[in-house]
Amino acid sequence: MKQFVLQYLAKKGYKIKDFGTNSIESVDYPDFAHKLGQAIERHEVYPGIAICGTGEGMAITLNKYPNVRAGLAWNEDIAHLIRQHNDANILVLPGRFISLMTAEKILDTFLSVSFDGGRHERRIEKIPISEGC
Repeated sequence: MKQFVLQYLAKKGYKIKDFGTNSIESVDYPDFAHKLGQAIERHEVYPGIAICGTGEGMAITLNKYPNVRAGLAWNEDIAHLIRQHNDANILVLPGRFISLMTAEKILDTFLSVSFDGGRHERRIEKIPISEGC
């Protein structure tokens, strides 16, 4: 899945920063999620794409960062809504559960949809934990 995504994005002309892994061996996903989360926080990359088996571990880890809104998408509709309503800045793909064709559709949707703002802006502003919660 990762190699497909890298090749697909390169073919579309996107600048790519790869945080690994470069092996088929089992790895600890937080090690790679932290690299991406930090890069988003430092405005070094936008948007980000993360991949793991279910996607859940990456999403949980990434969403620990205050300025990250990582959304797990397994179809085009979810990809559309995480951008349109949640202003997701990282797409998380569940590599074990989607086909390459589905991944392509999800990528195209995520990368083409804009944030609606409006009532969604107010909701996003409420996401970070603030004093008094």
